[in-house]
Amino acid sequence: MSAFCTRALARAGRALPWAGALAATATIAAGSLAFALDVQLGVLRAPFFVQYEPLLRWYVFPAAAALAVGLLVVPRLMRSSVRPPVFAAGVLVLTLAMRLALNAAREGPAGWHRVLGAAWEGQFEYLPALAAVRLGAVTFLDRFAELSASLAIHPSAHPPGMVLTLHFLRVYTPQANAALVIGVGALTAPLAYVLARQLLDEQRARTAALLYAFAPSSLLYGATSADAMFAALATAAAAALVARRRTVAALGALLLVLATFFSYALTGVGAWAVLVAARARSARRAIALAAGCGVALAAGYTALYALTGFDLLGSLQAANSAYVRSIARDRPYWYWLFGSPTAFFVMAGLPLAWLALRDAGRGGTVGLALLAVVAIATVLGFTKAENERIWQFLVPLACVAAAAQLRPRSRNVILVALAIQALAVEVLLDTRW
Repeated sequence: MSAFCTRALARAGRALPWAGALAATATIAAGSLAFALDVQLGVLRAPFFVQYEPLLRWYVFPAAAALAVGLLVVPRLMRSSVRPPVFAAGVLVLTLAMRLALNAAREGPAGWHRVLGAAWEGQFEYLPALAAVRLGAVTFLDRFAELSASLAIHPSAHPPGMVLTLHFLRVYTPQANAALVIGVGALTAPLAYVLARQLLDEQRARTAALLYAFAPSSLLYGATSADAMFAALATAAAAALVARRRTVAALGALLLVLATFFSYALTGVGAWAVLVAARARSARRAIALAAGCGVALAAGYTALYALTGFDLLGSLQAANSAYVRSIARDRPYWYWLFGSPTAFFVMAGLPLAWLALRDAGRGGTVGLALLAVVAIATVLGFTKAENERIWQFLVPLACVAAAAQLRPRSRNVILVALAIQALAVEVLLDTRW
């Protein structure tokens, strides 16, 4: 009987990518039908936060050339003679160059910062919230829960970390904001390499970093959205949390506290790391890691409250109120139960999604942990729509899972497919960010 159950579970696991593809297809079809019938799902082209606006200008040719050069560089970076620090630096430069080129494909260099301008999405972003810090950072933190309702949707639905970073770095313009986002966000690629080295062999770890560098949502939002910065913080925390040395894992708990000061959603990285530890290490290690993260979060925010008066619980309630008041109230739970993971996986990259689901279906530690975090976040309805952007911090985890299943001889083909998908989305769709 047990052997039969084992075989049945194995067959079900092997079918997981096909089940995911079927569910995604049905979800996209339902969104298209809703658009045709003028049924409101909270976004125009559900489940994606995009508009169909093809735009072909000469800028697309440098973008395509940059992606092509990036693909040609890959075999050189994969050589065993390339030392890890050199690879990390190389994948950083590669990621930065391709992000800049692709995000200039529609409008040229203005595409890097236009979204952050007041005439565009910038009115809902973090720069307008800087006026609230005019009385000082401590006062801002002390009154953040009360001030939250008066801020734009992004700063009101997030912790104050991003606003304070802009304040202390004296970032006051869309151009400077874009430079910060682009520079920090690109660090996610080498950090994904560091993370993957904790769980995979060297060649697969390098593959994971390259998958992230070419992942469509990474390329498309990495140069235009603050979520790219949050992804870097989350990946750094994840890499430390799953390290074998307990002292490094303790540092990871502190990095997790820092990450959650920028986005409440990044607590999901802690949950992912605990699940990985439970399967890859031991139950005792997982319990210790969960306890360490809990203690670090409690101690960190208690200390912050004592020093500045920052009220975490009040801020969480304010963030929830801001989310409820936003357009999210027009997004039906029943649809986004399927729409949220569909948008995330599809925009991360079709072959990448297939491989990550294959890893989960075959019992891979990273894939299963990722799927669990996605499922929890989806069921609890923390975000409905825009998850191709908001869940940026999960893309490196998907890349590690995919790398575990990717055969070396298929690597270049997969990277080409990801690059083509990214360029096609940029040319055919307005992703807003």
